[in-house]
Amino acid sequence: MNERLQKLIAQAGLASRRAAEQIILAGEVSVNGEIVTELGTKADPEKDHIKVRGKLINAKISGRQNYYVLLNKPKGYLSSAADPEGRKLVTDLVKGKGKLHPVGRLDYNTEGLIILTNDGNFTNHVASSKAIPKVYEVKVKGLPNSNAINKLRRGLVLEDGYKTAPAEIKDLKPTDKNGWYEVTLYEGHNQQIRKMFDAVGNSVVKLRRTKIGTVADPYLKTGQTRDLTAEEVASLTSMTPRKPAKSNASGGDARPTDRRPGRP
Repeated sequence: MNERLQKLIAQAGLASRRAAEQIILAGEVSVNGEIVTELGTKADPEKDHIKVRGKLINAKISGRQNYYVLLNKPKGYLSSAADPEGRKLVTDLVKGKGKLHPVGRLDYNTEGLIILTNDGNFTNHVASSKAIPKVYEVKVKGLPNSNAINKLRRGLVLEDGYKTAPAEIKDLKPTDKNGWYEVTLYEGHNQQIRKMFDAVGNSVVKLRRTKIGTVADPYLKTGQTRDLTAEEVASLTSMTPRKPAKSNASGGDARPTDRRPGRP
C-alpha cells in the first residue's frame, strides 16, 4: 500500500514525521535508486526499495518492535539522540532497546519525566498535541505577588515575542525566600516556564516535570526508566483537545514531593 515517505520513515523509527520531512528535503531519501526531495511522495514498502542515507529501511518498517520508555531525566542531560558537542544524552540512560529518540524536550538543566521511543508516529502525535497537558513543579527566586501569577495564568507576551496561552498555576507552600508552584501547560515553547517567570521578575531556580497527560510515577527515581504500559500509550494517543481550566484562586498548601539537593 502506498504511503507518504515521511510516514514510512517515522514508522521505521528513524525520526518523527516533521524531522523526516527535513531528511527528504535534504536529498537523503531514495526510492528504487532515485533521490526524492518532494514532500508528499508516496511509496509501497512491499514493492519499492526505500533507502535513507543509503540504508534500506523496508525491514525496519515491517518488522520493528515499538518501545515506549518513561525516563526520570536528571539535570545535565540533553534531550536529543545526538550532540556534536559530546554532551550526555537521555538516550544514554536506556539500554537494550535499540535506537530511541526523545518525545519532545526537557531543557538541559530541567529534571523529570520524558518519554523515549522508536515510534515516529507516536512522537509526532504527542509532541505536537495541544490536548496533552504537561505538569511541572517550579521553584522560583523570591515570592511573586498574586498579580504576577495571574498574568501568567492569563497568558502574556515573552521577551522573544511569543504569546503564551493561558496556563494552570497552582500555589504550593512557599519557603521564606522562594515561591513553589505547580504549572500545567498545553504548549511547548522553548524554555517557556523559565521565560514566563523571568517576564514577571522571578527567575526559576528548580524545574521538574511530574506528569505527561495521564502518565505520572512519583516512585521512579532520578535516572531510572520503565516501560509505559499499553494503557498509558493508548491514553496518550487518544486524548482529545480541551480548554485549560481558568482559575485565579491559589491552590492549597500541598508541599512538593521531594526537596532533596539537586531536585526541584
